[in-house]
Amino acid sequence: MSELITAELVDLDLSAGSKEAAARSLAERMAGLGRVTDLDGFLADVAAREAQMPTGLDGGIGIPHCRSAHVTEPTLAFGRSAAGIDFGAADGPADLIFLIAAPAGGDADHLSILSTLARHLMDEEFTGALRRASDPAAAAALIRGDEPEAVTEAEAGAEAEAATGPAAKPETDAGPEAKPEPATPFRIVAVTSCPTGIAHTYMAAEALAKAGKEAGVELVVETQGSAGFKRLDPEVVAAADGVIFAHDVEVRDKARFAGKPTVDVGVKAGVNRPAELIAEVREKAARGDVSAPAAAGSAPMDRDGEAGDGFGTRLRKWLMTGVSYMVPFVAAGGLLIALAFAIGGYGINKAPSVAEHFVWTESASWAALLFQIGSVAFGFLVPVLAGFIAYGMADRPGLVPGFVGGAIALTVNAGFLGGLIAGLIAGAVVMAVQRVRVAPALRGIMPVVVIPLISSAVVGFLMFLVVGKPIAALQKALTDWLSGLSGANAVILGVILGLMMTFDLGGPLNKVAYAFAVGGLANPNDGSLKVMAAVMAAGMVPPLAMAVATTVRGGLFTRTERENGKAAWVLGASFITEGAIPFAAADPLRVIPSAMAGGAVTGALSMAFGCTLRAPHGGVFVVPLIGQPLLYLVAVLAGTAVTAALVVLLKGLRKTAAPAVAAPEATAVAGEPAGV
Repeated sequence: MSELITAELVDLDLSAGSKEAAARSLAERMAGLGRVTDLDGFLADVAAREAQMPTGLDGGIGIPHCRSAHVTEPTLAFGRSAAGIDFGAADGPADLIFLIAAPAGGDADHLSILSTLARHLMDEEFTGALRRASDPAAAAALIRGDEPEAVTEAEAGAEAEAATGPAAKPETDAGPEAKPEPATPFRIVAVTSCPTGIAHTYMAAEALAKAGKEAGVELVVETQGSAGFKRLDPEVVAAADGVIFAHDVEVRDKARFAGKPTVDVGVKAGVNRPAELIAEVREKAARGDVSAPAAAGSAPMDRDGEAGDGFGTRLRKWLMTGVSYMVPFVAAGGLLIALAFAIGGYGINKAPSVAEHFVWTESASWAALLFQIGSVAFGFLVPVLAGFIAYGMADRPGLVPGFVGGAIALTVNAGFLGGLIAGLIAGAVVMAVQRVRVAPALRGIMPVVVIPLISSAVVGFLMFLVVGKPIAALQKALTDWLSGLSGANAVILGVILGLMMTFDLGGPLNKVAYAFAVGGLANPNDGSLKVMAAVMAAGMVPPLAMAVATTVRGGLFTRTERENGKAAWVLGASFITEGAIPFAAADPLRVIPSAMAGGAVTGALSMAFGCTLRAPHGGVFVVPLIGQPLLYLVAVLAGTAVTAALVVLLKGLRKTAAPAVAAPEATAVAGEPAGV
């Protein structure tokens, strides 16, 4: 295995003017050493990670990072910028930029090294030494830890504090006056985690440990990162006076910390304001506040609830939790069913069970096998949706009643809507049960016996006898309406779906439209198949349009955008709407309205042409499975042309107007013509 960083991966005079250019410059060094196999693909993964949360840190540090299938081995590149580059940190631009590339299945040893680096970045001596480094080899050696005097002390302190909390003060030199120290200082346990599990996880842990030492509290951190995690000793958790969660992904085994004063924030808060979090948890403990939602069963998607999220925001998060877990079942089941239809025709759904009749040499038997496997996978759609909506609301205790409610929704023919309602009911019931105060001796059996028993019984009663039949009637009415869609009504629905798919480019509104379309595939009819076709067609438009625009008028885009445009061809063709996010982030006022216009045109045309689709995903790769495939492609191309033309027009108007605004200032620069 190669060194994590070498002199060839260091640029002490990084001249990039933007974070995208900085990432490309450093990534090119990785590609030159064969550690990145697809530069554009890797940079798209970096941009996607950056879109989740800015990677700038206080103290002049930028730490873009991602896991990517285009990385051959864990690699770190370092750049030092004299001018500074904006990575979104509150205190301004970063002059120290670390690009971390981890393979999709990164090994624990190298990921541990990366976590150690993350801790070093919280050490001013380490960052100061990097700012003074005179040559790339010295900087690389310092980052690797080859210079003990610069790194070892920070590492030892970080590891010791992460494992045991702040070191005890020496007793020999303090004198008799130091002995009146409290025998039992305030104890805090903390958990840190981030989506990639490489950098912020460990930086937050280090920041909290240092702040705990300065505040005179005992603080022990459990880092749930990519290198794995070791659970805190149950005795340490039991003895803790308060809990801090600094995380952007679900805290594993969260129930361990139930019943304690809890502060629940994003991981960057752990990095940037650890002292405030410690003070906040101490205040909660002083008030006896142990009933906050985060303490006893909060949802993974509710970790920011204390920041003032309204009910609408929390509802959206709950629903998106269910949809996110449902989509893999949809993709697996739907594509298997679509492939079965392609091989055996639409009559394959009448084939007998392959467990009783299967002929190895007949294509019809193989088609039946694919159909029946896909049908089983698709059968989980509604229970998984309901189960994980409840999970999003009430964490693990919500899973059992959620799945039970979803299964009952299928039993009473309430379908997709029934699963959605069942998940919300299950989550609400569990949250209500969790609010009941019980004796400490009973807390252990609550999540295992009492909550599943009571909540399943309540949800089952409501779904069978109260809300199930009305929802089933509503579901049937919706199905009949979709089946009868024609003419202007179909076109209007196509416009609405197209606008939803392109408004936030893979965000919540996009996912709502997609979930609506996928729900219709559970009991397909002509109308629901048209909806699925319109949704996928509109979702392909934004990245394809950006690819076209960067090709025909490249001068209107930055070099990074032109490179992203090359990747957008494939992303758009594959129905990955998120491929347009880098363009929308850079110029939302021009890109998003243009994308919505094209999406509306495509959705309307797809509906007007009567195009149908039985596969929930696949883009151009499932065109042979589309009803009216040629007209479908016409709809996609028309919307792509509209969006690309609008983007080029709007950006061209901006570029034309810019010299007139800048001219008076430009003429004051000696030797430069006005408008340059």
